[in-house]
Amino acid sequence: MTKQFVFYKIFAKPFNPDLVAGILWQFKLQGIIEEKNNIKIYLDENTQIAESEIKMEMEKLITENLIESFSMEKGILKDENWNELWEKSREVIKVSDNIIIKPSFKDYARKENEIVLTIDPKMSFGTGEHESTKLVLGLIEKYVKPGMRILDIGAGTGILSIAAIKLGAAYALAVDNDEVCYENCKENSALNLVQNSVDILTGEVYSVKEKDFDLVLANIHKYVLLEISDEIKKRLKPNKSVILSGLLVQDFDDIFNRYSDCGFILSNKITMNEWIAVTFQLQSS
Repeated sequence: MTKQFVFYKIFAKPFNPDLVAGILWQFKLQGIIEEKNNIKIYLDENTQIAESEIKMEMEKLITENLIESFSMEKGILKDENWNELWEKSREVIKVSDNIIIKPSFKDYARKENEIVLTIDPKMSFGTGEHESTKLVLGLIEKYVKPGMRILDIGAGTGILSIAAIKLGAAYALAVDNDEVCYENCKENSALNLVQNSVDILTGEVYSVKEKDFDLVLANIHKYVLLEISDEIKKRLKPNKSVILSGLLVQDFDDIFNRYSDCGFILSNKITMNEWIAVTFQLQSS
């Protein structure tokens, strides 16, 4: 008998694939694919997960003002090659004139001065397709200097840490509270030959003992960024910077007020569609 899978297409406004995917992995999915305007999740037909449970998690995002609305489409799929399906969904991404992101199974002829990041996301987040990741990568290009020590909070695939090292940073500590991210970040660091420069920690910013970073990166939820502003400050050298994203245009005032109160000065703000990334510099004591 042919095995079948249940799949759901989940549309959200605004569409934040990392956010939606992050809450759905708890359901022991068989697979997840980020499409142009939706997240598609696959479950074994025998998995005892009610559609109402998935809807409940999405409704929590509305309650927390992380999304405005969502809709779902259900379907049945016969067994197929999951690796092939996943690979078909991955493309080479040109982030800027200098930064290219590609999966390991896609060929790409590197041009002079280009930095090619080889990223296989698997079950972690940070493919480079989302606006917030592209925005942070653009700012990393501007702010990373040779020899820097980087703290990457909510590292996911490790894409930001890997990019920082390839742009000249000496060391990056990639931190994520999802255990799946540890192995994925480790694999991607090896794919990019930067494994000796990237340390990986399963935990949160509170788990980080070092307090001498030159640059902090945090592409995560607004409410987490508001909560950890003091923790970021403790781990950053005076006059050094933090790059924040995972933020919508309407989140700016709350972030600006919170980080200003903590002793940061806004030094940059860039926008892509409804998403923003901001850079703050920590003032001297």
